[in-house]
Amino acid sequence: MTIKLRPIALALPFTLLLAACGRGEDGAKEPPPPTVTVARIEQRALEGGLSASGRLIPREEVAVAPELSGYRIARVLVEEDARVGAGQVLAVLDDTLLRSQIDQARAQLSQQQVAYEKARMEAGRVAGLDNQGVLSQEAIDQRRIAARSAQAAVGVAKAQLDDLLTRQRRLIVRSPVAGRVLQRSARPGEPSASGTVLFTIARDDLVELDAEVAEAAMGTLAIGDPAVVTLASGAKINGRVRLLGARVDNQTGLSRARIALPVSPDLRPGGFAQASFVKESTAVLAAPEKAVHYDADGAYMLLLDKGDRVHRVSVRTGRRAAGMVEILSGAKPGGRAVLGGGAFLLEGDRVRTAPGGRT
Repeated sequence: MTIKLRPIALALPFTLLLAACGRGEDGAKEPPPPTVTVARIEQRALEGGLSASGRLIPREEVAVAPELSGYRIARVLVEEDARVGAGQVLAVLDDTLLRSQIDQARAQLSQQQVAYEKARMEAGRVAGLDNQGVLSQEAIDQRRIAARSAQAAVGVAKAQLDDLLTRQRRLIVRSPVAGRVLQRSARPGEPSASGTVLFTIARDDLVELDAEVAEAAMGTLAIGDPAVVTLASGAKINGRVRLLGARVDNQTGLSRARIALPVSPDLRPGGFAQASFVKESTAVLAAPEKAVHYDADGAYMLLLDKGDRVHRVSVRTGRRAAGMVEILSGAKPGGRAVLGGGAFLLEGDRVRTAPGGRT
């Protein structure tokens, strides 16, 4: 009986040799580097890009309070949201008690005027009689002093009457400015109290946005910069930066910008609004927003060197617009920043860029 060798026995060593060629020295197959997309950091123009939100507030809020206490509020003539003029009557206090005091003061003034007239006539009769022996000099001086005293009494009575009349005028509560009534707390029948606010008025009906702005962005704003304010209703109003905050809150790291707005019935103090600051186009160092990542240490970017190795750098950002963000520090023009696929990259990792992923 004849036994024949099978050809597969000769091919087995060759197959094992080919398998070994596809493994590393440790026998494990080396995975390919991860693929990422990148973008160039370069100078480009940004239109505006900075936004901030806050509350609508009156530019100047005027508190109106009565100057006298203890008088009952007789009438209230305006309601909340009313437009009032400077000097317009807002409320009237009851002057019943004051009127009787005024009548009494007028009567006292009349009495003092009569007494003064009598004393003046008596002093006139001794005019020119000094040192003539008709009357003693003491008697002459007494008449003249009595006339001056009566004249002074008239002045006191008149001042007392004027004080009461002034008080009576102060019982009419008037608006010191023109504007819009934001709040009314006056109610008929309640007693007045000096210093208790009855009305709150927005002077000239001017309302502006008190926007909170990040410290890093404050340097990009200037007085007079245009801004577009979007209200909670979706309405948009054009305004301008009127005032920039002089300090930064040490807890939030935010400063404030006041944005002046035109008079509009849609602006209600206390409402929420958002502002977009429209700056002229300027060339700044910028990168796509997707290239900037954030963690507990702040903003950072993953940049590639010439050998396509990853290096993490901390950056400081500024304005944003159309998907781009301004890079204030931490990166240089021409750098390649990782856009996608970088969630698990570590310092020094080697990567390869996706086809068409270089910009």
